[in-house]
Amino acid sequence: MENAREWEDAALAALLPLPDAQANKYSRGRLVVVAGSAQYPGAACLAAGAGQRAGAGYTEVFCAPEAVGTVRAFRPSLVVRSWEGLPAAGFPASAAGRPVAFVVGPGFAADDAACRRLALAVLERAQAPVVVDGGALDVLATPEGRSLLARRFAQGLPTVATPHGGEAARLARPLDLPTGDPGALARLLSLAYGAIVVAKGPDTHVSDGDASAAVRCGTPALAKAGTGDVLAGVLGALLAQGVEPFGACVLAATLHARAGKCAAARLTDVCVVAEDVMEALPEAVAALLARR
Repeated sequence: MENAREWEDAALAALLPLPDAQANKYSRGRLVVVAGSAQYPGAACLAAGAGQRAGAGYTEVFCAPEAVGTVRAFRPSLVVRSWEGLPAAGFPASAAGRPVAFVVGPGFAADDAACRRLALAVLERAQAPVVVDGGALDVLATPEGRSLLARRFAQGLPTVATPHGGEAARLARPLDLPTGDPGALARLLSLAYGAIVVAKGPDTHVSDGDASAAVRCGTPALAKAGTGDVLAGVLGALLAQGVEPFGACVLAATLHARAGKCAAARLTDVCVVAEDVMEALPEAVAALLARR
């Protein structure tokens, strides 16, 4: 897209949320990750772990009951529960001094009715920013999903959709939107669905329907399963720390791409896996902080 803006490092660095000296785990942001089906528990691990690395103070995971043990073992600092208890646990609302954000969909099976119900429940009940990723994206194109997106938009609740090329094409299909230009498609999807769209690819395009940005520092090292889950967790963590939504999307995509490059510098484009990208996030953050 011709008029997509590329953000300078100084502007991105200014968005990085640094903890206040009096901060506590709740003031630093509560990230709720609803992810990880029985088939794909690793997606919940990657999204939640990346959220911790990106600064969220309190990260909890609601996953399939079969996945609880795997996610707990992955990182003991995560609070992990079965998603069967999510309705009873409630949906914490974002409030002054206690910001909250949700990530829903990593590791969801798109054709699983329980996953669809969970995605719709988060869109309906979360009074906080929501990142919709992975298997939850198809829900957005349903009548129920579009109705909930419209309600969230009217209430001023940010929703972010993070499709890769194939997922973006599926969201475009019911509306007969042209898919040839990824940047233009991101804008059209944003306007159609009332969400900020992060269209992932070799170049990642972000649009809220008015403003558009391009992140062109990607690497083929990121073309591995699970790296999208890492991006979703980083983005959710930035939103949970109160970063302005459009800027959070650009910052998350930039940190994700640069973490991929940091990992590839050590391990080569061939050998990098999603876990390496997650563990390289501190290096990408430190390099950007140096530009403040």
